[in-house]
Amino acid sequence: MALDAPRRDREPNVELVALIEAHKSAYTALRKTVEEISGSGSIFDNACRTEENALMAICAYPAITEGDRLAKAGYLLQIEARGELDLPQHMQAILRSTMG
Repeated sequence: MALDAPRRDREPNVELVALIEAHKSAYTALRKTVEEISGSGSIFDNACRTEENALMAICAYPAITEGDRLAKAGYLLQIEARGELDLPQHMQAILRSTMG
């Protein structure tokens, strides 16, 4: 049984996995909205807000286990590579999530 604990610690929590999947879906919906309506109006605003809220949820998630830390950092590095992790709120949420 003791051998299973470290292995489980390397797997991200299902809540974090769900948050990442929710952001992926919101990002896909936002891109589709931009393609379909050229990025304006209330539909676009709602898609932007949904995507931003999903990203903030990941930033704010308190990654405690090694699996959570690796999954969160890996995903946020992908977002940052696209140039989309650039708001002060993102950094504040990430830093606050490490405080406990």
